[in-house]
Amino acid sequence: MRRIIERLKFLWSAPRLGPDMPLTYFLFFSRRLAHKICMRKFSYFGEGADFRLGAYAIETSRISLGKNVVIRPGTMLFASPQSDLSIQISIEENAMLGSGVHIYVSNHAFNDVTKPIIQQGHQDVKPVSIGKGAWIGANAIILPGVSIGENSVVGAGSVVTRSIPPRVVACGNPAKIVKRLDDEAC
Repeated sequence: MRRIIERLKFLWSAPRLGPDMPLTYFLFFSRRLAHKICMRKFSYFGEGADFRLGAYAIETSRISLGKNVVIRPGTMLFASPQSDLSIQISIEENAMLGSGVHIYVSNHAFNDVTKPIIQQGHQDVKPVSIGKGAWIGANAIILPGVSIGENSVVGAGSVVTRSIPPRVVACGNPAKIVKRLDDEAC
């Protein structure tokens, strides 16, 4: 019985959300309880923000979701416990993310060719920020250290390896700017 209680405490207090956390996942079927859980777990959870069933967030206390941000099913937000940075993923107000977006702040280290990669740990954390009003298309991948500028668009399925300035459309693998939203040709 003690072990069950310890497990339930972990599932309630762990800094993560998603289908692999059955206690909080089950409670997300109530919109009111989901909102309370998000307000408690995320560093910031703005008015009108929503974290939907089927999404994942790791190290929620290092993630900030602005006003009206919706995290859709299949989206994965991967912050890291191995950093002093308080906010590692910042998604500003009115930013839109399609389903299946992945955001990473760190990667595996792979410098030592004499060791398996799994034994080399992780690279330093590089925060990710998504500016106000940006739109990240479905299944896009945002890599460590990237900033997406205000009102920019990242095309579906893109892999963003470098920061994107404000008011542009970027797509591809790696993502490249294909259009300026002020109608200038690139």
